[in-house]
Amino acid sequence: MERECMEFDVVIVGAGPAGLSAACRIMQLSQEHDRPLSVCVIEKGAEVGAHILSGAIFEHKALDELFPDWERLNAPLHTAVSEDKLCYLTNQNNFLAVPESLTPAPMKNDANFVISLANFCRWLGEQAEDAGVEIFPGFAAADILYNKQGAVTGVLTSDMGIDKNGEPKNNFEPGIELRAKYTLFAEGARGHLGKQLINRFHLDYDKQPQHFALGIKELWNVQPELHHPGLVIHGVGWPLSQSDATGGSFLYHLADNQVAVGLIVDLNYHNPYLSPFDEFQRMKHHPLFRRYLIGGHRVAYGARAINKGGLSSLPRQQFPGGVLIGCDAGTLNFAKIKGSHTAMKSGMLAAEAVFTEIRQGFHQTIPGYERLFRESWLYQELYDSRNFNGQIQKFGNVVGGALTTIEHNWLKGRYSLAVNNQQADHECLHAIAKCKPIDYPKPDGMLSFDKPSSVYLSATQHEENQPCHLKLGDPNIPVTSHLPLYDEPSQRYCPAGVYEIVTIEGKPKFQINAVNCIHCKACDIKDPSQNITWVAPEGGGGPNYPNM
Repeated sequence: MERECMEFDVVIVGAGPAGLSAACRIMQLSQEHDRPLSVCVIEKGAEVGAHILSGAIFEHKALDELFPDWERLNAPLHTAVSEDKLCYLTNQNNFLAVPESLTPAPMKNDANFVISLANFCRWLGEQAEDAGVEIFPGFAAADILYNKQGAVTGVLTSDMGIDKNGEPKNNFEPGIELRAKYTLFAEGARGHLGKQLINRFHLDYDKQPQHFALGIKELWNVQPELHHPGLVIHGVGWPLSQSDATGGSFLYHLADNQVAVGLIVDLNYHNPYLSPFDEFQRMKHHPLFRRYLIGGHRVAYGARAINKGGLSSLPRQQFPGGVLIGCDAGTLNFAKIKGSHTAMKSGMLAAEAVFTEIRQGFHQTIPGYERLFRESWLYQELYDSRNFNGQIQKFGNVVGGALTTIEHNWLKGRYSLAVNNQQADHECLHAIAKCKPIDYPKPDGMLSFDKPSSVYLSATQHEENQPCHLKLGDPNIPVTSHLPLYDEPSQRYCPAGVYEIVTIEGKPKFQINAVNCIHCKACDIKDPSQNITWVAPEGGGGPNYPNM
């Protein structure tokens, strides 16, 4: 098949904070050194920001470096944190406020902002385009291109107009080869091309497994008298503590009578009956959250995986022909519950590394990213927080949180013992015979809701007549193995109702409702047999988040 080929100096996969910061930094270096470069960013969402979801509390350290005059440039940082609370939810009715002296230092939010990360990425995209970057939304990267020596030379975008049987339709358009001297991969957590690169170049050799959480979030318009711009609330404990699971809840007051409410569920939980979606729905009934949501209405819903392994799980990011950046590698600092500033810095360092190579006349070499990374505040920040995830997952929120407080507030860097966590999240489920079913209350339609109405609010759309982008290695495993052993957990860990066990002619059958997929990647991570592989559907498919 003949394919169109476009050539650039740098191709960047993903228009999130890492990819767009890399694009902006490359163009700054291009101008500073009078070395014109062609830079392309492709984005699988229908527009920049369509697939961006985060809490989000934003630390502007990297932004200060990238655009020192960001206020003059009207960056959408409008709501400074005005009050910061950490609470331990003891049960469904009560909570204890954690004193500031006992709050781990990384979790404090002085001088930070409550933002919409989607809108921030739209602003970053404007800065990149103004600098001469070409951004192509609606184009998904389907595969990686290599040269004869095995170096990455770009990506192939997905074919458009293929039916569910793999045959071309009337509107068929072949994917385009985007070739580059260097390619940066910024797909976000559990990027499907990032997985391939890690395996091909053994980037995770001698590293702990990457660990993940699933973040579920809603936007609400609340009553004006209940709105407090800049108020930040984080919670731990109930409801996850009832299932010996870990994670945390949040409620952030943005501008214009709007709040973001959500639950982060660590994906190392043991009980296959646990449903992160239903845990979130009942969480909102707790008085800590209900008091702000009552009388309001929700306007958006979404979910996304979060990589939380930290420095111990961070793969080597450089390889022949490119760099793995941001959450595609795992640069999020989970101790801070923040990854935007670290993703931005990762992208900026990658930009400097590949620009140096290009300026010296090299193509498809191994960029010197790791040296820049080791010398940066990004490495130091991740190093300082390297034990957080292991402490929480080994000892739970209470004891793990106490150890974190001691380490960061009192020992301040003199604590050198590394906490290991070698068990991957998909290996953590117990058999249903050892677990108690969880009886979730029915949604009331005021604070709690069902999956179909939630997915509707994500504005998710996929072309139905296309190949399923959720690939099964063995189509029999869900019924023959997982159903008797785990009661097929994908029915519950998926926050969008993609997976079902249905009965056809008296026999159970595994059904995939791929059109519901909101691209959270939980299935790719938590499936106990690693039998489900998420790949990109046609470009433009998936959620269309307004300002998540």
